[in-house]
Amino acid sequence: MFMSDRIDLQDLDRAILRALQQDCRLSNAQLAERVGLSPSACWRRVRMLEEAGVISGYAATVDPDRAGLEFHAIVHVRLARHDREAVQRVMTELTVRPEVVECFATTGQYDYHLRVLCADMTAYRHFLDDFLFRLPAIESAQTNVVLESIKRRSVVPV
Repeated sequence: MFMSDRIDLQDLDRAILRALQQDCRLSNAQLAERVGLSPSACWRRVRMLEEAGVISGYAATVDPDRAGLEFHAIVHVRLARHDREAVQRVMTELTVRPEVVECFATTGQYDYHLRVLCADMTAYRHFLDDFLFRLPAIESAQTNVVLESIKRRSVVPV
């Protein structure tokens, strides 16, 4: 499915998505009751949403601080080279690093913006020295340390 392939969601689809985002552990029977469908009709709609890629997975929401990841930063990365091979290597390397929980390619002064979680400053320094600055295409990285998380959501407003 291409990013331009959009699904026209109906009200029932939106209700299913909202309910699953609130609690993805709902049984099909509970979900069906909540959205006013029979269990079989609900199951078919959920399967359709999964197959269309609207539902891309199910996960638990983890509090990073309680999980021992108390260092949180937004890292702005600038590339020195933009040839296809260099860009592909950076993207590949960033996607496999567990510290990088989000990565955005953007327009503007920086090429990438990373959300990075680590145990502490020492772990972050190792992330920079042993990984990020060893990638040949990286020109610079500016770190903004997150002092407080004001709003953290994984729910998509459907």
